[in-house]
Amino acid sequence: MRFGLSSGLKHLRRRALALAWLLAAAGPAIAGMGTAVVPERTIYPGEEIYAELVREVAVTNPNLRGGYAAITSEVLGKVTTRTLLPGRTIPVGALRDAWAVERGATVPLVFSGGGLTITAIGTPLQNAAIGDFIRIRNIESGIIVSGTVMDDGTVRVASK
Repeated sequence: MRFGLSSGLKHLRRRALALAWLLAAAGPAIAGMGTAVVPERTIYPGEEIYAELVREVAVTNPNLRGGYAAITSEVLGKVTTRTLLPGRTIPVGALRDAWAVERGATVPLVFSGGGLTITAIGTPLQNAAIGDFIRIRNIESGIIVSGTVMDDGTVRVASK
């Protein structure tokens, strides 16, 4: 004769295991809801964010909407597009990359194709971050060309 758990006890055991698994999976969410980055002082539109301007705080409000920066590295070096108030979360949508080229400044233009490389100086017609496709006026010829902003500050001109 084999002794085993009755069906009622088996059912309870299964439910207890399922509850234990659920609590283990949700443990971090129940223990704390993570962190959020908040400004130490008012940060105005166009300002670049540095480490001393922000701090990480524990999130304790279960009704807080998502879309905010959770760790400092998400905001460092970014530029604000709107005013950020001290102690309030920083919405990720309120940040942009710093401009790599600015409208009216001079930047090197580089065209490469068919074994030929041509360089010139141009003036961007708009502000742009790395990777943006923009229009630039060649200073020498006055012709407007388009190209991609590279990480070294040059603009790689696209062929037509």
